[in-house]
Amino acid sequence: MNALRPVPRTLLRDRAYEAIRDAIVAGEIEPGAVVRDAELAERLGLSRAPVREAFSRLVDDGLLESKPQSYTRVTPVVAADVRDAAAVVGALHELVTRIAVPLLQDTDVDVMRAANDRFAAAVRAGDVDAALRADDELHDVLVRVSGNRAAAATVARYTPLIRRLERRRFGEGGNCRSAGLHERLIEACSDGDVDDAVRVTAEIWRGLESLADTD
Repeated sequence: MNALRPVPRTLLRDRAYEAIRDAIVAGEIEPGAVVRDAELAERLGLSRAPVREAFSRLVDDGLLESKPQSYTRVTPVVAADVRDAAAVVGALHELVTRIAVPLLQDTDVDVMRAANDRFAAAVRAGDVDAALRADDELHDVLVRVSGNRAAAATVARYTPLIRRLERRRFGEGGNCRSAGLHERLIEACSDGDVDDAVRVTAEIWRGLESLADTD
């Protein structure tokens, strides 16, 4: 009967946080929308306490804004915020790439190739959610292999701000990151060429900063 142990409170908090964050990034809860803990708790099948804790984290992440005793609502997509987040996340991706490339195994490179295949197919099909999931899977290989927990936590915190703008651009007929750039990154990783892998990573993230400049 071990499976029936009570679920730790921290897991409920994390479950609420991830569900609400993902709904905001996906546009299911739109910018400017007022969110209420009681309503979301009911929809998630949770008590209000973990939802309130999730709200606090999302305010820190920049996805919600709150005025005490008045409202909590989804923040607008602000180009300057996206540009700042892309600069920080991009710099950390360069860091983890530099650390990870010498440590990569053939199986890690295979995971990156498979993710890029899914990414390219999703872009062709116009499936933004699948494209962004595959993009995350590809880059997460380098984050994971680097073993840098601080970088991983910061990337996870600020990437959702960037994703909101990427989704909107994709919906407007734009493109996600280039599968060709990904292929160049993968080849550099496969060859063990640290400097080239870092250069391609920087190019990818400069593109995202430019995306914010056009907002």
